[in-house]
Amino acid sequence: MSNNTLTKAEIVDSIYEKSERNRAEVKAQVETMLDIMKEAVKKDHSLLISGFGKFEAYEKDARKGRNPQTSESIILSERKVVVFRISRKLRAELNPQ
Repeated sequence: MSNNTLTKAEIVDSIYEKSERNRAEVKAQVETMLDIMKEAVKKDHSLLISGFGKFEAYEKDARKGRNPQTSESIILSERKVVVFRISRKLRAELNPQ
């Protein structure tokens, strides 16, 4: 398994190479798309991209935890978390049989 991570800059470069637009336009469009996605998760708590997957935000309640360095018991505050659930189509492409 490799540790290669696709960055936002690499996404911009890839779109730029495949399009007739200048890099600044492509970067602005990628930023706009990501802003729309973030707002959807914040506002609606979910974002579905057909054929790719679904991002869902949900509230986690406060709970007891432990500081691993000191073994001290602590209370972890409530917070929002985001999970990604892969689509069946993409899962099938990743795991051909």
